Amino acid sequence: IGTQSQKSAVERVITGVRARVVEGHSLSDSLAQFPGVFPNIYRATVAAGEHAGQLDKILERLADYTENHQATQQKITGALIYPILLTVFAIAVVAGLLGYVVPQVVQVFANLDQQLPILTRALIAASHIVTTYGPYALILGVIGLFVFFRLYKRTGFRRRVDRNLLRIPLIGNLIRGKNAAAFTRTLSILSSSGVPVLSALNNAAEVVENLPMREAIESTAERVREGGSISKSLQKSKLFPPMTVHLIGSGESSGKLDD
Repeated sequence: IGTQSQKSAVERVITGVRARVVEGHSLSDSLAQFPGVFPNIYRATVAAGEHAGQLDKILERLADYTENHQATQQKITGALIYPILLTVFAIAVVAGLLGYVVPQVVQVFANLDQQLPILTRALIAASHIVTTYGPYALILGVIGLFVFFRLYKRTGFRRRVDRNLLRIPLIGNLIRGKNAAAFTRTLSILSSSGVPVLSALNNAAEVVENLPMREAIESTAERVREGGSISKSLQKSKLFPPMTVHLIGSGESSGKLDD
């Protein structure tokens, strides 16, 4: 696999994994030497396959999981690219009109000794604001984005932002559905591979990007450790779609959680 790769970085990683296996380490332990390349779900799934003697089937499931995950990411990205580009283009056009075109037209009205309509006066005022304060607003916007992303790395600030995002119509449903799908898909492959449910929950929590939802899964793992059920624990958080909670409860009662 390493020699057939056209990327030297991939070849180095695969060669490093092979060297560890040759030394007598298991494949899962060898993958653990490259945590930036192989997430916990890969290592946990491979370890379960090694212990169960079904590594070939587990790797097949892992390949299907990875392909499905990438396909979902591409669909979401493709759905968001057009509205984002349209919004940016619209803002750029309006800014260009207000900053350049309208000031040129205003010179024509300057020689007219007449009262202009209110909409025209409002447009001229907006153009004046853009030409006067536009550069400062742009600089402040860049600084604001820089400060925001710096603060977003802090757990408390990120928790508040992520929780507020879940409350926004449409966007909140998209974020909730995307993270719930990633969580259930990961939990499914781990549980069907024989990974203990507590380890499966903790590993599945890592693929959830929304911090409050991730913390709800971690709290669920603690409640399950104490004897609680997954569905009831997730229901208490009120962050996951009701269908997700009901289906997990049905899977627990029927013994078919992975399905």
